[in-house]
Amino acid sequence: MLRIGYVRLRDEGSAEDTAELKALGCHVVRAEEPNWTGGEPAVLASILAFIGPGDQLVVVRLDHLATTGRGVLAVISRLEARGASLYVAEQELSSQGESGRALRAALEAVAAVEPRGTGPRRKQAAAQDILALQRAGVGPVEIARRLGVSRMTVWRKLKAEV
Repeated sequence: MLRIGYVRLRDEGSAEDTAELKALGCHVVRAEEPNWTGGEPAVLASILAFIGPGDQLVVVRLDHLATTGRGVLAVISRLEARGASLYVAEQELSSQGESGRALRAALEAVAAVEPRGTGPRRKQAAAQDILALQRAGVGPVEIARRLGVSRMTVWRKLKAEV
């Protein structure tokens, strides 16, 4: 069984979290910078694509996985689909066995009362920023990357200004 540690570098406690994951016997520990543009964190996505049957994803706290109950449920579902499990060190929870069923039930109850669309939102790019970059000779794809917005947003703003 491979134990993979995952931590989001949000605060001062991140170094301690990484040390704790190593002390818990994680063979690999991956850390990730906060993702301000929304969407799935890249390092977590690569772990979920790599993890195999019998392996275990280990986090110190549940909030390292997602910001909503729905998000945590989605991660657990992806782990289970690959035959892997989750272990949360701070609360000593596992997604396996009886505690796993209790964890899933609690998360489903929380997700049921969460308003939809409470996840991180893409930041809004101002039309003047987009136009300024276009006038400077930057292409739409690069504008989207620099401003952290979708290409479609750039195209819409450019079309609206014509």
